[in-house]
Amino acid sequence: MFTIASPAFADHQEMPALYTGEGRDISPPLSFSGAPAAAKSLALIVDDPDAPDPAAPQRVWVHWVLFDMPPATAELAEGVKNLPSGTREGLNDWGRTGYGGPMPPIGRHRYFFKLYALDAVLNLSGTPTKAALETAMKGHILAEATLVGTYQLKKK
Repeated sequence: MFTIASPAFADHQEMPALYTGEGRDISPPLSFSGAPAAAKSLALIVDDPDAPDPAAPQRVWVHWVLFDMPPATAELAEGVKNLPSGTREGLNDWGRTGYGGPMPPIGRHRYFFKLYALDAVLNLSGTPTKAALETAMKGHILAEATLVGTYQLKKK
């Protein structure tokens, strides 16, 4: 079974503040397992479908986009600086690459860490958006795994 997990929080549980805009805003540790043998690359999209207000969501906010990750990748360390060889980054909704942690303006938001096993290395040009990556992945997804963390601001 293809899985994504974190030793820092359980699925559908609260993410520690360390990994948010209220903390150090670093990526949580992640572990991957069970990639299909036919996988040629992995992609990771982290987004929040509850923006700006979970009671009346208006958009999905993209926090992190990675692709062309080697299929044998078993983990990303906490606050990862050196991505696995060949891994490329796309743009988040702050208009930059890299991880941007939760900082929800109101209410408790859900953060989806979506891992995809692909039958191709995408070799996209430039620094693609989540939408461009999703378009490129169509027809290439062998397996998907999801981890959901939640967060609500502690300070106001």
